[in-house]
This record gives sequence, C-alpha cells and structure tokens, in this order.
Amino acid sequence: MSERDHDVIGVGLGPFNLGLAALLAPLTDDLDAVFFESKPQFSWHAGLLLDGVTLQVPFLADLVTLADPTSPYSFLNYLHCRQRLYRFYFYERFHVPRREYDAYCRWVAEQLPSCRFGQEVVGVRPTDDERWSVLVIERDGVVEHRADAVVLGVGSSPSVPACVAEHLGETVFHSAAYLSHREAARAARSVTVVGSGQSAAEVFADLLAHGSGGRLDWFTRSRGFLPMEYSKLGLEHFTPEYTTYFHRLAEDQRDTLRSGQDLLYKGISGDTSAQIFDTLYEASIDGEDPDVGYRSACELQGLAPDPTGSRPWRLDLHHLDEDVTFTHGTDVVVLATGYEPTALPLDPPIDHELVVRDNRGRPVIELDYRVRLVDRPKSTLFVQNADLHSHGVGAPDLGLGAHRNAVLVNALAGREVYPVRDHNVFQSFGAPR
Repeated sequence: MSERDHDVIGVGLGPFNLGLAALLAPLTDDLDAVFFESKPQFSWHAGLLLDGVTLQVPFLADLVTLADPTSPYSFLNYLHCRQRLYRFYFYERFHVPRREYDAYCRWVAEQLPSCRFGQEVVGVRPTDDERWSVLVIERDGVVEHRADAVVLGVGSSPSVPACVAEHLGETVFHSAAYLSHREAARAARSVTVVGSGQSAAEVFADLLAHGSGGRLDWFTRSRGFLPMEYSKLGLEHFTPEYTTYFHRLAEDQRDTLRSGQDLLYKGISGDTSAQIFDTLYEASIDGEDPDVGYRSACELQGLAPDPTGSRPWRLDLHHLDEDVTFTHGTDVVVLATGYEPTALPLDPPIDHELVVRDNRGRPVIELDYRVRLVDRPKSTLFVQNADLHSHGVGAPDLGLGAHRNAVLVNALAGREVYPVRDHNVFQSFGAPR
C-alpha cells in the first residue's frame, strides 16, 4: 500500500468542503490540501433539482464571497465566465435557481486540482506522531494518505422513520430520490407526502401541478404548514455573532433553545406556499375542489401493505392534538422526513475512544470547529455541518459556510488569512457584558 503526504485532507465534497477547497486554493505554496469524494462528480441534492425551485439564501451566499469577495470562484465570476452575467442582471432575482447553484459548484470543482472525485475514504485514524492516516480507495487500490489535519465534510443522510425502513423501494422512497421516481409518482392513482418543510412542499407542489389528477395527500407532524422565518431581524440568527453566543451557552440551554427554533430553518418558503394555494384556488374555479387533502399534527406511526387490498400501502397515523389514531391508504409514499448527520468516518474503536462526547453522545465541537479529542489538547480534526447542536441553526445554512471556512483556513494556516468580522448585525445577543 503506497503512502502520500499532505498538510490538509478533506473528506467529502459538498458545498462546505468545496468552499474550503476554493478558499485554500491561493495558499498552495503554504498548504498542500487534497479533498476526496466517492461520487464521480460534484452533485448537490440531485433528487430535488426541480425546475423552478430556488435556493433559500441570496446569491451572495456562494462558496466564497462572504469571506473573500475578490475570489475567482464567486458566483458572479461563474456567470461572467459562462457569459451569463447580463442574463442574470435582467433576471432580477436575489435567489438563484437550485439547478444553477449545482452547475456553479460543478464549475468550481472542475477548476480545483485539490478535488478528487471517484475516490472513497474507507478509514480515518490518528498516527503515533499526532498526525492522521486516511485510507482511500483509488484506481490502483487502497492508498494511505497522511496529513497534519483532517476536515470531515460528510454532510447529512436522509432520515427515514424506523417503521418505514424495511419497505423502501420503488413506491416508498425518501424525497432525496424524488427525481428518480417522479414519473411513476406523477402517474400513480394516489400519492401521499409525509413530512414538513420545504422539500415536502416542493414535492407536493410538483405533483399538484403535474400529477395524473389522482388523489394527493400530505401529512405533517408539525402543528401547521407554516412559513419559514425570513424577516430581516430574524435572519440575524444566521450570523457569526449568534453562532458565538449560542456556542457559549450550556449544553442543556442550547438544546432547549434550538428546539423552539424550527421555523428559522425548517419552514416552507412563502413563494412555495403561495404557489400551492394558488394552484388549488384556480383548480376549484367553476368546479369541484381538486382531489387533495393535507393535515397537520399527524404523526406517522406505521406503514404496511394494506390488508384490504384497496391500496398497496396503509399508513397508521396519530393526530397529536386530538389523540386519535387513523389509517390511510395510498399507492405511493414520499418521505420528506428530513436529514440526520452522517456518522463521522472514523474507525469505530477510535471514534469511541478518542472523540469527547456530550451527554447525548454527540461530538463536542469547539468554537473553531475542532472536534475535542481525549488525548490531544490541540485537536487537528475539524468538521463541517456536523455542529447544529453546538453552533446553532446556522450550521447547515449556506450563508454561514464561507464564514466557517474562513475560521477553518485561519486555524489550518496558523494565521489570519481571511479576516473574521465580529460586527455584522445591529442586534446584541445575550445580556450586556
């Protein structure tokens, strides 16, 4: 097994580690960085790249601009190089199509020699000299790469309720795979969407507009089909100042606070909500209401083949407010049930022995995104988007990605490469000090 040496190794290439690779690109004389991704090319939520849907953050929340507006890897430079700058200017939108964001990220990835696609990391472990060994499956077999620091950007994975997992297939699937099953879902006699948030709303809107006209239902455990908080004062929660404030709170305080903040990052966009209502309204003109139903406060408790044979699947649902259980038959089930953090790709014994965990078993993550380790006072293991519990609602937000990467670059370089601003909002968090 051959061995190669680096300063930094990134594991995974979603938007956050791709942004880190872009911000590290000018430092190739100082830092040798390499990023590994098992997919053959960059791909971001490929199953939900629907026509007409946009990012929920402005175009300035690209990979680099909020850390370095002069970077050649900005979204505006992508438009310039693709001869789309005037078209975007006339487009007059602050939020870009999701498909274009994916195309932009692929454009950046293709320019960065540090990004290695089609190469799977199968093990990360510490070495005796306080460095890291990363095993990668490459074309010629397994190669060991060694580095001073490792940044884990493995992202999140679809969350599937335990009562559904054994039934996943062509007619029961997570919304992350919606495009692969869309034609069959559109043609089905009945489709049921389960879950709340933007993904559920986008799938529902698509089926409402392009489905066969069969029965369409939507159930959510949330207490309503509520809009995401998008006021200007509310958006100040997605800032470095709020991240710092949240991180310094005690663990129990952080969990309690975050449990009441779902609508800051899990609600439905006002545009999608309006699109659904307007479609229903127009379909009801001079005729009967469309064959559609949606109910909130309904928790999915079971899924099984329908014993009556009237529909392939029977859902067992519990209404949380009325404490009533009922069943629902359907042909197709789309699970828009969110995502959960992907397990850190550390060798299991090392993960349990080395990583310091909080009272709920989650990794303890320092303010500068280092994973706290048992026997290394100055950890050189960092994470991207695995810090919702420690850094607050901004952790998965694209708008804070460049800030987090500025912090990471400065930590990796041991000096201030990108200034980290500490006066970005008008609001003050916490008591006066």
